[in-house]
Amino acid sequence: MIADFFRSRWLGEVPVDRLFWRDMMLVGTVINIASSAAALILLGMKMPLGLVLAVHFAPVPYNVFLTLAVWRTAEKAGGARASLFMLGSALWLIATIVV
Repeated sequence: MIADFFRSRWLGEVPVDRLFWRDMMLVGTVINIASSAAALILLGMKMPLGLVLAVHFAPVPYNVFLTLAVWRTAEKAGGARASLFMLGSALWLIATIVV
């Protein structure tokens, strides 16, 4: 279920490797690309700018959730790799918002 998906990630029950690489880098990036493509299509169709921006930025709450979940899980795991996951997730979030 969807609630279980979010709860397990927020509570750090998912390994940080899977959370970072699969959920964030793969699935999250695909969602962002799809959202941007849809926004560009809407822009090409001369739809209102507010709608275009809403579609483009719709994944931002999910992106913030993933970033915070990676940070929480990495902090629990500790170690040098945890710092890399935290840095990578922060850079990914910045990239998804800017691009």
